[in-house]
Amino acid sequence: MDIKDTLTEAIQAAAKAAIADGVFPEAELADVVLEVPPKKEFGDFSTNFAMQSARVFHKAPRQIAEELQKRLAGDWLDHTQIAGPGFLNFYLKSNVLYDSFQKILEAGESYGQCPHKDGERIQVEYVSANPTGPLHVGHGRGAAAGSALVNLLRAAGYDTEAEYYINDAGNQMNILAASVNARYLELLGKDVTFPENGYHGEDIIETAKRILKKDGDKYLSMDEQQRLDIFKDLAYKEKLAILKEDLASFNVTFDNWFSERTLHPDAVKAAVKKLQDNGTIYEKDGALWLKSTAYGDDKDRVVIRDNGVPTYLAADIAYHHNKYERGFTRLINIWGADHHGYVARVKAAMKALGHDPEQLTVLLLQMVALYRDGELVKMSKRTGQSVTLNELMEEVGTDAARYFFLMRSLDSQLDFDLDLAKKKSNDNPVYYIQYAHARIQSIFRQAGETGLKLGEKPQLELLTDASEVELIKKIEEYPEEIERAAKDYAPQRIARYAYDLAALFHSFYNKCRIMGVEPKLAEARLALVTVTAHVIRHSLGILGVSAPDHM
Repeated sequence: MDIKDTLTEAIQAAAKAAIADGVFPEAELADVVLEVPPKKEFGDFSTNFAMQSARVFHKAPRQIAEELQKRLAGDWLDHTQIAGPGFLNFYLKSNVLYDSFQKILEAGESYGQCPHKDGERIQVEYVSANPTGPLHVGHGRGAAAGSALVNLLRAAGYDTEAEYYINDAGNQMNILAASVNARYLELLGKDVTFPENGYHGEDIIETAKRILKKDGDKYLSMDEQQRLDIFKDLAYKEKLAILKEDLASFNVTFDNWFSERTLHPDAVKAAVKKLQDNGTIYEKDGALWLKSTAYGDDKDRVVIRDNGVPTYLAADIAYHHNKYERGFTRLINIWGADHHGYVARVKAAMKALGHDPEQLTVLLLQMVALYRDGELVKMSKRTGQSVTLNELMEEVGTDAARYFFLMRSLDSQLDFDLDLAKKKSNDNPVYYIQYAHARIQSIFRQAGETGLKLGEKPQLELLTDASEVELIKKIEEYPEEIERAAKDYAPQRIARYAYDLAALFHSFYNKCRIMGVEPKLAEARLALVTVTAHVIRHSLGILGVSAPDHM
């Protein structure tokens, strides 16, 4: 148990004691939120618990704080102080901070991994772009957010699986085949009319060129449908392979790639039949409709068209039904903001199938705007189309791209400054964090040259400078920060934490020497930077960003 847990329990015990004494009425206790005050004179920790409890205890916050203060005790506590409208500030005995930090030091590389949470099995589905062309920067933001969320949930102790839903059925695959076919015929000098809704990207031309280079004109003599079927398969395999390669380069991997094709026709028919059997699908104008308005949607939705062809919704119903059947306790989808209206109908279908729709969370991803030289970048210089994820990685690097995508909550629009992302200076936040880690590795190399080593029990109580104490406190917050970020599905909190930790390290580095000071102090400071390096690596690892040893 860390010091924050001890404080939380002590506050709750004091409140319960006051209830038992008849000072406070019986009531559900407010959550205990502990913060590190901005200034040392306000104590080691502070809580607004008294203010949060005023409504249920029917007393002024300062009166509540006074009653709590009377009942707070522990061999870890030096004294408490009431401040402002009812803040309760805690001043710990000096040994508490160092005893806690010694345990962190002993935990080593396991520090930051929270205890396993039994009974929870989470699936995160993200990106899931059609395999019809390259990933663009919008997909990149979703890829960074999804993979970081998976890493975060795993660090918080949850069994978590990452899944990509491959939209490899439906009309978009026919359009892909028709687009490649048109380019193939053009390359052979044939007059063709390009499909009105076809894919115009440079990648389609490249696919047609590769087919022509490998197989020549052997497909020309085939009837068109036969050629389209072949091109659909060839283009699909190529696009999916490139998509996987780009994601791997972006530090994104999946436990499962789920093909939409596997849902047709059996799984789709089975899900529709189940809805028909329980009366939540009806027929009108030759089509089958889901009674989604009965479950909160704004109107009923077509599931099977009047020509017998399933809608996208039919496949999504079957897919999400499959997810529930696989035994996940929580389902998290990351979708584009343009899918906002789609959430209600999928949840409606799940409820109609007898599943708990509250187990499904859909996080909506807002747009990314790229800026270069202060100007909005709309198109790729290379193709004239949307800027691809691959092009972004080539320009700013994987680490910068991922960190910049993760700096903001995914439900807020992101302005991505390409010039800042490329800077090799402290103005660039990812460079600033990575430079802290590289500095520490340099310290380790110097320590090795001078024979300075870290023992099992360094005299941590020698770390009394304000910069040292603040760094220790920040490190001790890390597991709680992981828990909070995981609870809120907020990897951006870890991005901010890593930056703040790096800032505290740089302040310490500029103020406190390690080499050339008294040996016991040098060893204690070496312990501090050792743990700092680990936490920087761990937090960057959650973000999918590297922690270099040299810069």
